[in-house]
Amino acid sequence: MGARGRPGTWKDKVLFVFEDEDIVVVEKPEGLAVIAAEGSRSLSLYDIVTLHIRRENPKGRAAVVHRLDRDSSGIMVFAKHAAAKKALMENWNELVFERRYTALAEGRMGGSEGIFDSWLAENRAGQVYTVPEGSPGALEAITRWKLLQAGSRYSLVELWLETGRKHQIRAQLSQAGHPIAGDSRYGARRDPAGRLCLHATVLGLEHPFSRERFSFESPCPEVFSRL
Repeated sequence: MGARGRPGTWKDKVLFVFEDEDIVVVEKPEGLAVIAAEGSRSLSLYDIVTLHIRRENPKGRAAVVHRLDRDSSGIMVFAKHAAAKKALMENWNELVFERRYTALAEGRMGGSEGIFDSWLAENRAGQVYTVPEGSPGALEAITRWKLLQAGSRYSLVELWLETGRKHQIRAQLSQAGHPIAGDSRYGARRDPAGRLCLHATVLGLEHPFSRERFSFESPCPEVFSRL
């Protein structure tokens, strides 16, 4: 594991939502990387979850099965052993029956609901952008959205992922002319909350072994609604 960057600060900000012998579900704070960059000695969410697991199993370690961007927040699940990691990663699209996000987007969205259906590609700098269907390396991305609140500067939007592409919501909202507040990488002009205003609110998961269905939820940050 990496060095303990700011253990007292970050460990206090990670909320443990659920745990059994196979998985751990947490609420990730914004600004904390899931895994530290290569060569970095900063504390990561992976480090914190591993430390938690080792309280009962000194040789245990967290296993990452999906990601959230460092500057986003919300619900994440980790596997606690190799068999759980394998089961989750090999059957992710079948086991995850809902992925819901809340975003604060710039401007007033047109209409009350809709679907983004586009093809996304990634450049060498890690930037995701829309391309014509059938472009080399492009992947289809589908997101359903619903307007929750709207003001003159911002729209509070709920989004459901039908696919799980890198930066899918960020790229699609930007392409629609409504980049996420605080997301300068994808064209945001303002940073009213001092963060990327994207939050993973709901993860619906069928347990990889018991097949019990869970719906883990994290409320939308208050600052999104306030703005």
